[in-house]
Amino acid sequence: MNVDLEWVGVLRHGQSTGNVAREEAESAGADVIDIAERDADVPLTDLGREQAEAAGKFLADRPPDVVITSTYRRAWDTARLAAPEGVPIVPDERLRDRELGVLDLLTSHGVNERWPDELRRKRRLGKFYYRPPGGESWADVVLRLRSLLTELSVEHAGKRVLLAAHEMTVFALRYLLEGLPEPDLLRAADATEVPNGSVTSWERDSDGGFTMVLAQEVGHLRATDTPPTADDDAAHQLS
Repeated sequence: MNVDLEWVGVLRHGQSTGNVAREEAESAGADVIDIAERDADVPLTDLGREQAEAAGKFLADRPPDVVITSTYRRAWDTARLAAPEGVPIVPDERLRDRELGVLDLLTSHGVNERWPDELRRKRRLGKFYYRPPGGESWADVVLRLRSLLTELSVEHAGKRVLLAAHEMTVFALRYLLEGLPEPDLLRAADATEVPNGSVTSWERDSDGGFTMVLAQEVGHLRATDTPPTADDDAAHQLS
C-alpha cells in the first residue's frame, strides 16, 4: 500500500501482568488464564515499566515526530514512559490487540479441550482468515491498521511515526509495509519472537516501499541490564 511516512516503528508494550499469568497457566497445563481485569485494563509489571523506560532511552537518540498508542493500558503506559519529552502521544483504538472472542482467557490446552471444533475450523480456513466466534482474524487486524496508516499518511506525511502496540501489530505491518504474501507472513511469524519492550522499524525506500531496518531490537534492554521477556500475546499464541 502507498504509505507517505519516512519511518514507521513499533514499540511492543512492556511485560504485563497478563503475560506473566499466561505463562504460568500454560506451564501448569491449566485451561484458563487467571486474569481479573478485562484485556484493555491489564497493567504493566515492575519489569514492564523498566523495559518501557529503557526503550525511552533508546528513542531519545532517534525521536519520532509522534507516538500513536493502542488504547489498552499496557501499551498506553509504555508509550507514556518511553516517549521522548515533547513528543505528542495520540491514542487510537485501531491499535488494540487482536480480540479472541470465545477463546479469550483460554490457554492452548483450554482451547483444545473446550473448542475442538474451532481448531478444526481454523485448520481448514488457515489462521490468517480464521475468526473465532466473537473475535477477530488476522485479516481483521490488518484492515483496521490499513485504515490507520492511510490517515497517518495524510496527517503526518513525511514524518517519523512510532506505534506503541502489541505483538500482532508487527506481523500486520510486515504484511502492509513489506507486502509479504500470506504464506510468507505466517512462516515469518512462526519463526519470530517479539519481546516486550522491543522496537521493530521500517524506513521508506526511494521507490515508495519499505524496508525493515530494526527487527525486534532489544539492545537497549541489555544496555540497561533490563531482562527481555518474550511471552507471546494471546493474539499470536492462540492463533
